[in-house]
Amino acid sequence: MPETNRLLLGHYYHIYHRGNNSEIIFREERNYRFFLNRYAKYIEPVAFTYAYCLLSNHFHVAVRMKTIGEQQAWWLAHQTSEVSETSEVFKPLDPSWQFGKLFNSYTRAYNRTYRRSGSLFEGRFKRKEVMALSYFLNLIAYIHRNPIRHGFVEELADWPYSSWHALQTDAPTHLRRNELRFWTGGFSSVEAFAAENPVDIASLIEDDWD
Repeated sequence: MPETNRLLLGHYYHIYHRGNNSEIIFREERNYRFFLNRYAKYIEPVAFTYAYCLLSNHFHVAVRMKTIGEQQAWWLAHQTSEVSETSEVFKPLDPSWQFGKLFNSYTRAYNRTYRRSGSLFEGRFKRKEVMALSYFLNLIAYIHRNPIRHGFVEELADWPYSSWHALQTDAPTHLRRNELRFWTGGFSSVEAFAAENPVDIASLIEDDWD
């Protein structure tokens, strides 16, 4: 992967990907659950997640790549006593490769399950760096509204495969919910903030998929 396309540590991104030739990548409820499980395995060590939405043939996430210090803190927090007594040492991870591992792992499992072969995803995953907070918050609202935009549901709460539900409660979550609440101030949600402070995010979206 060319250096110019690598994900930079400490930077915010909109990352999105779709099935090859718009192929369905989530056929059943268990596919969504498995993808999120693989996402936790490969991406949580290298990125903070602010929002996600999984649709039948594509997905969106809003993330910030962890610094080396943040990666190391995650690594230390997840060491078992057995591992900590060995000579294993922390090694920084490349976020770009971690996303590649996520897609390869999911593709292998998907192909085995549905007896298919070949690429499941279309080329390289899309990544757009986001450098303004107002853009980032409007992007998160956009991600949550995707199921409505594509006609899957009429209300945000009706789509089960997004981070919207986790952001509305105080239940334990790996999402950066407290940061979002701080950034949106007195607004009840990111969506409410975006409605009052709209930003045209068209420049962040190369194409929007059906």
